[in-house]
Amino acid sequence: MVGVGSAPFAIDAALARRLVTAQFPQWAHLPVTPVAMGGHDNVTFRLGEGLSLRLRRDEAHAHQVEKEALWLPKLAANLPLAIQTPLALGAPGEEFPWAWSVNQWLPGESANCAAINDPVTFARDLAGFLKALQHLDASGGPAAGSHNFFRGGPLSTYSRQVSWALRKLGSGVDQLGAKALWESALATRCTGSPVWIHGDVSPGNLLVSEGRLSAVIDFGIMGVGDPACDLVMAWTFFEGEARAAFVDAMAMDLDTWTRARDWALWKALITLAGNGGEDRPAMQVIEVVVGKDA
Repeated sequence: MVGVGSAPFAIDAALARRLVTAQFPQWAHLPVTPVAMGGHDNVTFRLGEGLSLRLRRDEAHAHQVEKEALWLPKLAANLPLAIQTPLALGAPGEEFPWAWSVNQWLPGESANCAAINDPVTFARDLAGFLKALQHLDASGGPAAGSHNFFRGGPLSTYSRQVSWALRKLGSGVDQLGAKALWESALATRCTGSPVWIHGDVSPGNLLVSEGRLSAVIDFGIMGVGDPACDLVMAWTFFEGEARAAFVDAMAMDLDTWTRARDWALWKALITLAGNGGEDRPAMQVIEVVVGKDA
């Protein structure tokens, strides 16, 4: 079952099959198979060999379907890696109250699980993708706001969450270091033109095939704004030479990297606090970021 405030029913393969049969009879003969790692905001199913279905878990994310359908086809042709572009939109109905999408199936495993041949090459490939995304025409793109939980917007949006997390965590984290880092980033400003952002660049949204980065998926919180939020992999995933290669290839100014650290810090703090202080990966991110080990 989906969570509180979400659809009051199970989003399962049987539901997905009924939706396809009713709205896209040309695909009704294809098997519907659940995907083990279907995403936090979506439930994902494989449809036959070449398609996938994505059904949002709740109303807060439902509007992302139309946004992806509008913008991703315009961006895809000019990006160096494959992205998951919607092929058809399913309409809301009695069985499922929100729009849903049929997408091309992209092969590969998430970077969480896949073997990466060379982390330095992986870091440079990701940087190349992000730079290409940032250089696309952002005119008319959706500015940071509630539609993407203010990714690409001002960090001050999350100050209350950071204060809450620090109070809850107490002596379990470096309070002075975290507060100093947060305040230093709040003092910076993004002076460049707004650019396209993915909004959730994380291992689960990066696909690996034959040891190389092959695709980027889940653009649900995409938007136009400050690129700092897309740089958090420098601390949440990369280490040593790979981190240095990513930082070098992105070639961002110091203020942008300072804000990027705060994006990583914010997510790690609320994750750690939400898990009662017991989340080793989140703690490691906090230790790396606050320790200024870049």
